Amino acid sequence: MSLAQLPTLNAVLNSISTIFLITGFVMIRNKKINIHRACMIVAFIASVLFLISYITYHAYAGNVHYTGSGWIRTLYFTILITHTILAPFVPVLAIITLSRALKGRFDRHRSIARWTLPIWLYVSATGVIIYFMLY
Repeated sequence: MSLAQLPTLNAVLNSISTIFLITGFVMIRNKKINIHRACMIVAFIASVLFLISYITYHAYAGNVHYTGSGWIRTLYFTILITHTILAPFVPVLAIITLSRALKGRFDRHRSIARWTLPIWLYVSATGVIIYFMLY
């Protein structure tokens, strides 16, 4: 895979994470615990692979500058800034949430998952939006 293909891979991995986060949420609401667990593990793996690919790409390519103008530029930077502020919290929250579930500490899992899911979902979904706005 070439360096130029990594942004597309990143968007695909973020999309996978987003889809499985939403599906996992729906499954837990429907009390389908095993499917929920599988979905959340897939979302976590996709996010880990994304992070590896993202760091690799930016280590070699540097930053990509947005070239749009007008109101779309304001929208882009609003999304980018909120995405960037929240993104560092995702690995920490995801690891804590997943580890609590795997240890069977479901009361503590639920209490942090209420924060983890919306933040993780927002970061994953906006990552895809940023990709489409940049490329």
